[in-house]
Amino acid sequence: MAKIYGVIIIGSGPAGYTAAIYAARADLSVLVLQGYQAGGQLMQTSDVENYPGFEEGILGPEMMDKFERQAQRFGAEMQTEDVISVDFSQRPFTVRTDTGEYQSYAVIIATGASAKWLGLPNEKHLQGRGVTACATCDGFFFKGKDVVVVGGGDTAMEEAIFLTRYVNKITLVHRRNTLRASKIMQDRARNHPKINLVLESEVVDILGDESVRGVVLRNVVTGQETTVEVKGIFVAIGHKPNTDLFQGIIDMDEAGYIVPVENTMTNVPGVFAAGDVTDHRYRQAVTAAGDGCRAAIDLERWLEDQGIKVGVEDWG
Repeated sequence: MAKIYGVIIIGSGPAGYTAAIYAARADLSVLVLQGYQAGGQLMQTSDVENYPGFEEGILGPEMMDKFERQAQRFGAEMQTEDVISVDFSQRPFTVRTDTGEYQSYAVIIATGASAKWLGLPNEKHLQGRGVTACATCDGFFFKGKDVVVVGGGDTAMEEAIFLTRYVNKITLVHRRNTLRASKIMQDRARNHPKINLVLESEVVDILGDESVRGVVLRNVVTGQETTVEVKGIFVAIGHKPNTDLFQGIIDMDEAGYIVPVENTMTNVPGVFAAGDVTDHRYRQAVTAAGDGCRAAIDLERWLEDQGIKVGVEDWG
C-alpha cells in the first residue's frame, strides 16, 4: 500500500524548509518536493548578512543546506523532483511529479516567486557578483559605489531610495518617457541628489567578467549608446509568483499571488500557502521562514480538528 503523508510541501526555499522543520518536529510524516532547483532564490545569493543568528553572514547556498539538513534531522523526506500537476478535488490529495505520484492529507505550497530579469547574455553569469534583484538584501555591499537601478514602478523607486543610504550615485533607467510609479514615489526619486533619472533608455549589455564594471545604455528614440561605469545593477522590473501550476484551483490576485482565506489556508481546505508565493511586499528569507512556521502550525491544528493523525509511523 502506498504511503499517505501527513503533508507534502511543494518548494524548498526558507518557507518550505521551515514548514518541514515544524511539521516533522510535530511528528507528522513530511515529504518535501524540492524541485530540481532546490533552495529557492537564496541559491543565487552570495552573502546573506541580515538573517538573525549568523553574525558573520553566510552564503545563500550554505544557509539552504543547513535548513535542509535540519528538516531531515527531524525526519522530513526530500525528493528533488518537479511537480507537474496536482489534484486537490478529494483527500488524500494527489501530487504528481515528472517521475512519480504522491499522496497526502494536507499540502503546503511554498513555490516562491521569481525575479523578472532583463534577459541579457551576461546577466545570469554576473548574478551575485554585481547583478541583483534585491536592494534590501544586497545594498550594503555597494557602499560608496555607483550603481544602476532598472525599472519605472514603485518597486524601482523604493529600491533606488533605499540604496541612497549606501551608494555614491544611482542611475535610474526606464525605457519609457514617463514613470509608472505613484506620484509621491516619483517625487522622492526625482528630488534626491543621489538619483539621476534616465528615461527612454534601456540596458542592452552588462560589462564585466568576474564582477560588474559597467552597463551599456541605448536611447530607444535615437538609438545612441553610452557606457556607464558602475559596480552594480539592481533589476527592479517586478517578480512573478511561481503559481502557474495552481491556476484555476487556488484563489489568486491579478498578479498571480495566492490569497489565503484564513491565516495561511487557501480556498481549498487542507491546502496552505507560505512565503513569497503569497508575499509581494517583503520578499525576505526571514519573513518567508516565518510564513513556513505559521503554515505548519495551522496545518497541524487543522489535521487535529479533522481527526486525522498521520505520523511518521502511520500509513494510509
